[in-house]
Amino acid sequence: MAAVVVGSLTVPLSATAAIDEVNTTKLRQAVTVSGILQHERALQRIANNAGGTRAAGTPGFTASAAYVKARLTMAGYQVTEQPFEFEFYQEVTPATLSQVSPAPQNYETATFTYSGSGNIVGGLVAATNTVVPATPAPSSASGCAATDFAPASATEPQVALIQRGTCTFAIKTANAIAAGYDAVIIFNEGNPGRTELVEGTLGATVSVPVVGLSYADGAALYASVLAGPTTVAVKTEVIAETRTTVNIIADTRTGNKDKVIVVGAHLDSVLEGPGINDNGSGTATILETAIQMKKLKIQPRQQVRFAFWGAEKLGLLGSENYVASASDVDLAKIYANLNFDMLASPNYVRFVYDGDASADPSATAGPPGSAQIESIFNSYFAAKGLATEPTAFDGRSDYGPFIAVGIPAGGLFSGAEGLKTPEEAVTYGGTAGEAYDACYHQACDSITNLNTKAIDELGDAAVHAIMTLARSSTGFFEDGSRMAPRELQSVPASEFDYKGSSLVR
Repeated sequence: MAAVVVGSLTVPLSATAAIDEVNTTKLRQAVTVSGILQHERALQRIANNAGGTRAAGTPGFTASAAYVKARLTMAGYQVTEQPFEFEFYQEVTPATLSQVSPAPQNYETATFTYSGSGNIVGGLVAATNTVVPATPAPSSASGCAATDFAPASATEPQVALIQRGTCTFAIKTANAIAAGYDAVIIFNEGNPGRTELVEGTLGATVSVPVVGLSYADGAALYASVLAGPTTVAVKTEVIAETRTTVNIIADTRTGNKDKVIVVGAHLDSVLEGPGINDNGSGTATILETAIQMKKLKIQPRQQVRFAFWGAEKLGLLGSENYVASASDVDLAKIYANLNFDMLASPNYVRFVYDGDASADPSATAGPPGSAQIESIFNSYFAAKGLATEPTAFDGRSDYGPFIAVGIPAGGLFSGAEGLKTPEEAVTYGGTAGEAYDACYHQACDSITNLNTKAIDELGDAAVHAIMTLARSSTGFFEDGSRMAPRELQSVPASEFDYKGSSLVR
């Protein structure tokens, strides 16, 4: 059985792994919490000078990219900017939704990302295949077929009411628009875990207002439609336009260019805040790792590519552009993808991506090699006496485009809006029943929203995995090879409910 040496500790890997033993001590000691926080402070200053945000398409992101590029260049890397166009989206004012008749009532609602602007007062029409009352199975297919919509009136505004389920929000909305509707309301499905106000993304700009509702409110509107004519008012105000942003890419000068490890973190924040945990923490960690690798004159056996993705928050657009624009030959040279998205959550847990979906067989497993990457992290933490929790590949971060084309992936995650369980609080400390990061996607995700203990523990594990994969002379598989047959590896993108932070179905 192979092993990895960590300081004075021998870290056993699983029997299926063929990764060499690699001493990662010097690099782990060089990548310090203080060094990581230096970059975090710079990102906070950038946000302070840019209206409190570092979102893609804003001056805050441009300055963030310039900072990362400058630090990498100073360290001795040849840095590449990969520009790409994207659909910039910003909500100007919060959406409103009310029932005008027969019983006036206001509802809590939310604008879907890439909704159009509009102020529509019209008759409400429910799509067919709506399932109210909700049942655990089968899920609703409301709006998934063009035939789910009666043709809208050619003379009077009408609003489509659609239930979440089965297909993407984009498909449902496109079918409603094609049928002539002037606005769209999508309410949650009502099954366990799908009852709250639903918010999601449409993936690309549409021409009509699209808003979300909770299951209870949607079911109430549906009942009103069944009882008789119902009029609603829907209002949204957004900015939607094409802008340009970049990925920042830096390769080590040495290492086998036919076996590349892509180490990625998204550089952008949401519009609502500076994103110092999400994802300044991942950005700062891999940036400091790159700098210290140069200072220590580390010579990797595999080429390491540090990638700082743009526009992740709008649906993994930077990493998707990178994968989509690469040739088949270049993609075949990528040995693995390591993804670091949130490493400093205040109420953190040491989550490791579940490469083989062993914790939940219904979840998406990564391509062959992903289980071995998971084992590197778990073995490291185990040797330190630190527990870990598996987290599924659910499409919420930039590993998604890589595993979709068959590239092994793995990484760490300290937790976002989910609530810490009592069992997790016993194991990891912190507060049960509270979010891992109560400032997730908010203005308070600032320099004061970081847990330095999490940075220390997860940062060291990130460095260990990067160094291990960079220096190992053998690969993931039983014969020591590094790549499995490509046709056995791909995971359809449709497996995911998320693209980045946003629900897509």
